[in-house]
Amino acid sequence: MKTLLPTSTAGSLPKPSWLAEPETLWSPWKLQGEELISGKQDALRLSLQQQQLAGIDIVSDGEQSRQHFVTTFIEHLSGVDFNKRKTVRIRNRYDASVPTVVGPVSRPKPVFVADAKFLRAQTTQPIKWALPGPMTMIDTLHDDHYKSREQLAWEFAKILNQEAKELEAAGVDIIQFDEPAFNVFFDEVNEWGIKCLERAIEGLKCETAVHICYGYGIKANTDWKKTLGSEWRQYEAVFPKLQQSNIDIISLECHNSHVPIELLELIRGKKVMVGAIDVATDTIETPEQVAATLRKALQYVDADKLYPCTNCGMAPLSRDVATGKLNALAAGAEIVRNELLAR
Repeated sequence: MKTLLPTSTAGSLPKPSWLAEPETLWSPWKLQGEELISGKQDALRLSLQQQQLAGIDIVSDGEQSRQHFVTTFIEHLSGVDFNKRKTVRIRNRYDASVPTVVGPVSRPKPVFVADAKFLRAQTTQPIKWALPGPMTMIDTLHDDHYKSREQLAWEFAKILNQEAKELEAAGVDIIQFDEPAFNVFFDEVNEWGIKCLERAIEGLKCETAVHICYGYGIKANTDWKKTLGSEWRQYEAVFPKLQQSNIDIISLECHNSHVPIELLELIRGKKVMVGAIDVATDTIETPEQVAATLRKALQYVDADKLYPCTNCGMAPLSRDVATGKLNALAAGAEIVRNELLAR
């Protein structure tokens, strides 16, 4: 029997202190060589166990094998020089030193496929794997070669499609593309961003998702959120075309955000990963708070299409806080699941 309201995380979970600095985004590895490979696998096992003990239904690797949700993928591509760095504005929010595209981009070999096979061997549960989306990739680079955001995005879409097909063959059930840039570059999203995303999923038989959030709970993002006013209506600009797209699942941020819940009406018919856990605070939600968010979403999403989730990744949080939030997510979903089954 298919699970009603299957829970999952949006992406990252805290790394163990022996692998990387805790509660720090993009911290360098503490291991090298073969020790690093083994350490990542051990961390993946721990992350999986953390999810299983909490009662999460759709599990992931917790992004234990990557430092950054975008650049770790790009590091494995040809045509990008990580020694030639430029400072660029990331999502019109903060400056960062990024690598430069110096030639045609290509994928010499698989990036995450071995890790996905390792995860698949550890569990019989459905697994979800996250990849950066084309538009968010181009927003994390300086381009000295194509000189066209759209052209570079299309090249990345082809590369992502290659990786996604191999992840599917490795046993991944849901492939999620992280596109926080969809909350910023609205004209580009509607002109070619969604089409690029559809190129990335071309030919896939597994389920596909796009995760569009307001970012990790880092200062640059929380400061930006303070400028957005009492209603965050960014989703309104891109949901109509996403509703018509080939993407199966749309993942968004709901709990403790100022997103008007009625915007979900714009994607009615799609499966929706409803963010019911705030990742920008150490305060652990109660199961009833999670349930309240899910009940609101059920006004606009059919029960068989609602997937309780976190707002974003939890890498910057402590392991205890992240575990508490996972427990709350599972318990809150169970409350609403029982309510639905009792009808």
